[in-house]
Amino acid sequence: MMQDIPDLENLKKQDHQAFQRLVEKYNRQIVVVARAIIGDSLAEEVTQEAWVSVYRALPSFEGRSSIKTWIFTIVSNEAKTRLRKESRLVRINEMEEVIPAYLNGERFNNDGSWSSPPPLWDIESPEKILENEQLRQCIEKTIELLPDVQKSVFLLRDIEQQSLEEICNILDISNSNVRVLLHRARVRLMQIIDQYQETGQC
Repeated sequence: MMQDIPDLENLKKQDHQAFQRLVEKYNRQIVVVARAIIGDSLAEEVTQEAWVSVYRALPSFEGRSSIKTWIFTIVSNEAKTRLRKESRLVRINEMEEVIPAYLNGERFNNDGSWSSPPPLWDIESPEKILENEQLRQCIEKTIELLPDVQKSVFLLRDIEQQSLEEICNILDISNSNVRVLLHRARVRLMQIIDQYQETGQC
């Protein structure tokens, strides 16, 4: 684990250029984590505070996890501390009351792969779909409108390729909750794409 990034030794010495590269590499991802816990209005501020904590703690980084997971844990803790200070309530561990049949094996297997592909998609591949600028904007808008935790689970898993275990640790939610939130986000996007393919409207 200690050599998961080339700059590790320089980072432990708090080299400013190495730290800047670290920020550039992970900043967007940790904003996602902060936003899931504290919301949009304070996410950037919490992210900045987390980077200060990361910098100060770098000399003591022991490599028991990847540095990315370590950073995500720091920002998660910073966001939760700020949340308590702000006396705000985020239902981060609340399961949805009903899991529609649409989610339960009709479209996705347990490993996240398709059980039945979308019937209305007439474009050859996801890459081809994203070449459609109007649809791409529609998808981005839909992602932004997802509930914060749902959006973060989706981005961490499907965009950032984090493992389910890491997402559970970062957001402090159960594996089953992660799966439900991920399915709900995916299904919402599938519905939007189906609708767009059928009507041309977002």
